[in-house]
Amino acid sequence: MHPGPKNLITDIAGLKVGNAADATLKSGTTVLTADAPFTASVHVMGGGPGTRETDLLAPDKSVAQVDALVLSGGSAYGLDACGGVMAGLRAQGRGFRIGPAVIPLVPGAIIFDLLNGGAKDWDATPYPDLGRAALEAARPDFGLGTAGAGTGALTAMVKGGLGSASLVLDSGHTVGALVVSNPMGAVTTPGDRHFWAAPFEIDGEFGGLGPDPASGLGRVLDSRKMRAFRTGASERANTTIAIVGTDADLTKAECQRLSIAAHDGIGRATVPAHAPGDGDLVFGLSTGARPVAPGARLLDQICHAAALCLARAIARAIYHARPEPGDLLPCWSELNG
Repeated sequence: MHPGPKNLITDIAGLKVGNAADATLKSGTTVLTADAPFTASVHVMGGGPGTRETDLLAPDKSVAQVDALVLSGGSAYGLDACGGVMAGLRAQGRGFRIGPAVIPLVPGAIIFDLLNGGAKDWDATPYPDLGRAALEAARPDFGLGTAGAGTGALTAMVKGGLGSASLVLDSGHTVGALVVSNPMGAVTTPGDRHFWAAPFEIDGEFGGLGPDPASGLGRVLDSRKMRAFRTGASERANTTIAIVGTDADLTKAECQRLSIAAHDGIGRATVPAHAPGDGDLVFGLSTGARPVAPGARLLDQICHAAALCLARAIARAIYHARPEPGDLLPCWSELNG
C-alpha cells in the first residue's frame, strides 16, 4: 500500500470535498459529494452523537444511494447545513426523483464547537449558508487543518481540525479518509510532541518525529480544553466524525462493515476514544467504480486500509491546524515549531 497522489480522500476518482467557514464564528462546514450518487452506511461508537438522516443508511433500509455527506460544526444547529446542501443539489437537478419532485439525500453529522471562543450570538443560524457554500466549493483539492468543519475543533490539549489521507492497495483500489477531530481525548502523548498515530505515519506526513519513546502512557488524562471551558458541559462537548471510502464496488452492508472497522483508526490516534461524551461516528462509502473479483477477500484489506487512513488523517488534522485570533488552545505547530 502507498498513499495516493494527493494523500486525500479525493484520490478516489469522482469524489469532491468543499469547505466553508466563518473565522469570527470559529466554525464551518465540510461537504463530500461525487460525480454520481454513491452507496453509503454508518456506524456510531460515541455516546453523544448528533446526526441527520443516518437511519436511512442501515443496510435494511430502502434507500440505495445518497448525493452528499455533511460534516459540520455548530452542534445541533450545524445539522441545518444539510438543508443548505440539499438546496444547492436541488438547484443542480440532483436528487431522488418521485414524479416531478427532486429530493437530494444528504446525511450529516456534527461536532460541538459552541464554547471555542467564537461569536455565537447569531439571530439566524448561519449553517444553511455555510452548507451551500461548502457544496459550491467542492473540488478534488481542499484545505486541511483549520478549515471547513475543523475550523473550531479542539482536542484535549491542542487545536483540532480537518484531516484526510489515502492509500492505494496492491489491487489498484483506492481507500481514503476524511475526518474532523474534536475529541474529549488527546491526539498527542504527554508533552504535546508525539502523535499517538505515529506508528502509522508515512513519509513524514505529520512531522516525522516518530513514536513517543516513553512507556506506560495513557494513565493520566489531562485536558486543557476542559480547563478552558470551565463548565461541566465540557464533558459532552466533543466528537470525532469521519468519512471513509473506496472505489471498490461494495454493497451497503459492506459499507457498514467498512465504517465499523475504520473506528479502529480513531482508537489508534485518540486516547481515550469512544467516550460517553464523544459522538464518534464514521460514514463508509463506495463509489462502485472498480469491480471486486469474486473470492478476492478484498474487503478485509479495504477495512484495514481505512483504519490506517483514519488514524493518519486525525494526526494530519492537528498537524495542519493554524493559529487564529481568540484561540482557546495552542496549535501543535506552535508548540513544536
